[in-house]
Amino acid sequence: MTGWLSPEEWTAVRLSLLVATTAMIASLPFGVLVAWLLARGRFWGKSALDTLVHLPLIMPPVVTGYLLLIGFGRRGPIGAFLAEHFGIVLSFRWTGAALACAVMGFPLLVRAVRLSIEAVDRKLEDAAGALGASPVWVFFVVTLPLCLPGVLAGMILCFAKAMGEFGATITFVSNIPGETQTLPSAIYTFTQIPGGEGGALRLTLVSIAISMAALLASEWMARLIGRKIAV
Repeated sequence: MTGWLSPEEWTAVRLSLLVATTAMIASLPFGVLVAWLLARGRFWGKSALDTLVHLPLIMPPVVTGYLLLIGFGRRGPIGAFLAEHFGIVLSFRWTGAALACAVMGFPLLVRAVRLSIEAVDRKLEDAAGALGASPVWVFFVVTLPLCLPGVLAGMILCFAKAMGEFGATITFVSNIPGETQTLPSAIYTFTQIPGGEGGALRLTLVSIAISMAALLASEWMARLIGRKIAV
């Protein structure tokens, strides 16, 4: 692949994989927690939390990116605090691209996991609780193993969304080659320059190949997990 792609194109591919993987891993624990709260929790403000989680799916991605820029930019309240106390700068960095992708993919992760948790038979959880298991132990021993296919599906959806995210990313971290230029940004750049059709086509084919590989891997792992659960 390195011979087929130019160094700049290969950099965009590696950066996209890094950003998407980081976004998926960072979203996973929070996504599972929020999904469990929405599926099993009974508390005031549950509808508001559900709405807030799914808001990035409804709003234009550019709006999400602008809100991230206001909050996590160098002059934003959160961004200024992180930069001053921890030396962490997110705006116009690849880490900021990962944050934007995580925010955009988070609703898909939560939804998939939530539906999987809701499909778990409550009687199994109640039986474990009746035997003295704590709610946390019930989740890790009963609920989580049974909803693993849903967790896996959510991870793949989050990864795929992160790989294809454009609006929020380019608004928050711009389109800096080698730093924040992911595959969608690189494809967009190629379409705006004369003679860039070849680069855009190559990166499009790479994007399709990565997406298909992720889907096939998720199907294989879901079947493997399903067989183990059935046993």
